Amino acid sequence: MNIYGSVQQLTEQAIKVGLIEKEDKVYVRNQVLSLLGLEDFVPTEQVSPEKDIPTLVEDLVEYACENGVIEDYFDAKEILASKIMNTMIPLPSAVTRHFYELYENDPAEATNYFYELSKNSNYIQMKRIEKNIEYKVETEYGELDITINLSKPEKDPKQIALEKEAKATGEKYPKCLLCVENEGYAGRIGHPARSNHRIIPVPLEGENWYLQYSPYVYYNEHCIVLCEEHRDMKISKDTFARLLGFVEKFPHYFLGSNADIPIVGGSILTHDHYQGGNYEFAMAKAEDELQFKWDRYGTIEISTVKWPMSVLRLRSSDMASLIEAGDHILQAWRQYSDPEVDIIAFTGDTPHNTITPIARKRNGKYELDLVLRNNRTNDEHPLGIFHPHADVHHIKKENIGLIEVMGLAVLPARLKTELQEVENYLIDEANSVNPIHQEWADELKMYNPTKDNVHELVKREVGKKFMRVLEDAGVYKRDEAGQAAFKRFIDHLTS
Repeated sequence: MNIYGSVQQLTEQAIKVGLIEKEDKVYVRNQVLSLLGLEDFVPTEQVSPEKDIPTLVEDLVEYACENGVIEDYFDAKEILASKIMNTMIPLPSAVTRHFYELYENDPAEATNYFYELSKNSNYIQMKRIEKNIEYKVETEYGELDITINLSKPEKDPKQIALEKEAKATGEKYPKCLLCVENEGYAGRIGHPARSNHRIIPVPLEGENWYLQYSPYVYYNEHCIVLCEEHRDMKISKDTFARLLGFVEKFPHYFLGSNADIPIVGGSILTHDHYQGGNYEFAMAKAEDELQFKWDRYGTIEISTVKWPMSVLRLRSSDMASLIEAGDHILQAWRQYSDPEVDIIAFTGDTPHNTITPIARKRNGKYELDLVLRNNRTNDEHPLGIFHPHADVHHIKKENIGLIEVMGLAVLPARLKTELQEVENYLIDEANSVNPIHQEWADELKMYNPTKDNVHELVKREVGKKFMRVLEDAGVYKRDEAGQAAFKRFIDHLTS
């Protein structure tokens, strides 16, 4: 490896994508050389082949490992990569200032600038994300998005051993992965490198909140909006006000929240945050179904939605009324029980009912989708009555959070190889099908697949399994009894 050529090409690529100006080249080069333990520089006339920034950073990190600059384990490499890219990014104040200069002209221009910066700085790990398997499957509810998540790199044995050895002393800093203190944080064993991380202040309802992008985006402009205070997630009237206030500021984005209780919540319930982006999910495209009137909120159009989960859609140009109505529904649902369909609000003092809310602006009106959730368990379904049931766990066993609720399956990496073995089995080639898939594979045999169509068949059937996952998570099933029970709740609400 010509290390000088790699450093030179990195600065050239940074100029090319607009991370730095030509006048910054020598300064940035010297910063990078210092991080690599180099005290000189030898210019290279021609560097080929041309590489992208993530690949060049990988080359520099590999050089650092081979030459004893850093130890060869995952976190050390991530920390150096992040520090290298931080040499090319403006300070947070400059990023924020430019963001809001653009915002004055067009909010979409501002978010586009910040999204491109987050990608070009390698904070959003586009090279890793490209490894994900993504496709769509047509269902009776529209096109569901399927993603097999291959973007998270596997940790090497040395890294795993170091994480076990690392002892927590006192309170962690930052307290979690979403805290504002992650901005510019170098990283440590077991906590990701964030030197190249920037966040944008977005005040909401008199509080300090911040906009950032997910390092592993699952859809276009997948953003996170997080509270400055490290506090538990809580769905409340204030949640609806913040979600709608955000889409008023950024009408090209939606914003939603995971539920705030275990099983039906997301993976991080210890920090109040939302997820949004510039993407239209299948649920957003789903048709209104049962429309009904609520005299108390006459300015609001209200309906159920043709979706496997149980959704109330509120639509109005009057944001204040939407916030009031959303809170009314939340409070009513928290206390509501219907044992005929396994909905029980409390076990002792433990609550089971909550809502996954999503806000957007469409056709000049605000929309608030309220997805009814219940996290109760029983002997038949110990992981959750309204959670993926045992017969679909071979495809999806994890919590159904906001992203899945809206129609995007985030499936485990193991499926890449496991589904290939299923395909081999279906066309009578040598295989080692995981026993958890055997019953399903035998069912698929009935389609008499061929080499030409087996891959598409398995993709389609995985999509059907995800549709079943969503149906399992729906509190009111889409049969006669379930829809009658849904109507009972609506009558209770509007009476």
